Amino acid sequence: MKPEDLLLLVTRSMPYGKYKGRLIADLPGNYLNWFAREGFPPGEIGRLLQLMQEIDHNGLSGLLIPLRQPR
Repeated sequence: MKPEDLLLLVTRSMPYGKYKGRLIADLPGNYLNWFAREGFPPGEIGRLLQLMQEIDHNGLSGLLIPLRQPR
């Protein structure tokens, strides 16, 4: 993980699927867990989904709150 990945979670939108257009940080846990079971897509989106699933699974979503604030 790179530190800038945390900022991408609150700025990058899901590019496809049921939750297309929703911020990765706002994806529901059950959707992230489905990817964990079935396999994450390749590339940056898969890396970000995997990171968000780990954050959500470990109850650390609150760490992203300060990153959502306007700079």
